[in-house]
Amino acid sequence: MDNSKQIIEHCPNFYKIVNFDYFEDDNFTAFLIKVYRNYIFSVDILDEVEIKKVEKIDNVLSKYIDDYIFRKTMKYELAQIKFEHQQNLLQCIINSILGIFDKYEEGRTRNIYIARWI
Repeated sequence: MDNSKQIIEHCPNFYKIVNFDYFEDDNFTAFLIKVYRNYIFSVDILDEVEIKKVEKIDNVLSKYIDDYIFRKTMKYELAQIKFEHQQNLLQCIINSILGIFDKYEEGRTRNIYIARWI
C-alpha cells in the first residue's frame, strides 16, 4: 500500500520544499531536497518516533529555505561532518541536519541580531 498521502499529511511544507527554486549551480540545496524526499518516503508510517522526526525535518528544511543565515550555517556545518562507511548514510545525514538545527536554535536564542537601517 502506498503511504505517500499519509506521509505528506505530516509534512505541511512538502510542496514548498520540493518546488523551491534554487540557483542552478546550488548542488547542496538539490542534495538536501533529494535527501528529504528519500527520507520521508522511506519511514514506517506506524512508527511514532519516525513520524516526529519527519515532522521536524520538514520544519528544518522549511527554515532552510526561508532563512538565509541558517542556510549558510547548514551548508558550512554539513560540509564539516565525517561519516563512517558502516553507518546508514541517510539516517546519519538526517540526524546531522537535526543536530545542526538544534545547535543553531540554541545559539540564536542567545544572540540578538540588530537590523541596520539606512
